[in-house]
Amino acid sequence: GKAGGADGAAPRQREASEEAAQREEEQEDDGDEDLRDGGVPFFVNRGGLPVNEPTWERMWRHVAKIHPEGDKVAQRIRGATDLPKIPIPSVPAFQLSTPIPERLEAIQRYIRELQYNHTGTQFFEIKKSRPLTGLMDLAKEMTKEALPIKCLEAVILGIYLTNNMTTLERFPISFKTHFSGNYFRHIVLGVNFGGRYGALGISRREELMYKTPTFRTLSELVFDFEEAYRRCWHTLKKVKLGQYVSHDPHSVEQIEWKHSILDVEKLGREDFRKELERHARDMRLKISKGAGPPSPTKDRKKDVSSPQRGQSSPHRRNSRGERRPSGEKKPADSKAMPDLNGYQIRV
Repeated sequence: GKAGGADGAAPRQREASEEAAQREEEQEDDGDEDLRDGGVPFFVNRGGLPVNEPTWERMWRHVAKIHPEGDKVAQRIRGATDLPKIPIPSVPAFQLSTPIPERLEAIQRYIRELQYNHTGTQFFEIKKSRPLTGLMDLAKEMTKEALPIKCLEAVILGIYLTNNMTTLERFPISFKTHFSGNYFRHIVLGVNFGGRYGALGISRREELMYKTPTFRTLSELVFDFEEAYRRCWHTLKKVKLGQYVSHDPHSVEQIEWKHSILDVEKLGREDFRKELERHARDMRLKISKGAGPPSPTKDRKKDVSSPQRGQSSPHRRNSRGERRPSGEKKPADSKAMPDLNGYQIRV
């Protein structure tokens, strides 16, 4: 009850603030409304498509607030009767003989053609906790609607468009950086082909998205992103790395977004490199043991009914359990950090 008086107040307050921090983390994981990145809020369209009236009006109010020309730009566009028709990019199709690096280049070109979304309203709601099959349905919708996208949407799209490339492994890489008193978040899809690393994605900055799969190690790839950030005067604070994502578009597993959470400053250069290589080893081991994401199997394809969903819950619990040992090794790094699905660099 209410007994306990002042003695219990401090622990309760502490618990409350920890709960609030946890809630904030979960909200940001889900791409929640009015997220802030670098001090700038952005909204998420939760009403699906076509965009409903309240979301549409909120978007234009927000555009007027964040655009240098304010209301004028909104009035000019909304009042125009002769806006040019925007071409819809066609989804790349490949012949079996097309080499993987060429396919990745075409996929990146397609993602770029959709264009970066500068409106401050993300058009597709991406809940990171959704099973892969649901996220793949969403990616299909993105290709139909061909609307501008932000970095988290580009990652989901990248997974969808590379699902049939079973010799290519995909995993999320999230960045948290600091610039001019604010924190910024960004995410790309890491890829591994023939032991070489690269990335797919979208950003306002050319050097913070596509990387050809030519990096010999995971640390070389991440250091390349860090250097690109440095050129924009951003300091890399944290890197979160997920596990390889299943190639089965009907999988009811969740994407593991943050198997390793690395605090760049606490680790120091050499330990940071070692932890990146340890993560790369973890991913390789999971695949070689067959514990990693399976390529589509006949059984899985035949039956993705509700019993299958029920059976999948223990797997998800296991994968969370597997994450704990790495957290125990470096407890300082496991503190809850907001996820990286917001605006990227703003300089």
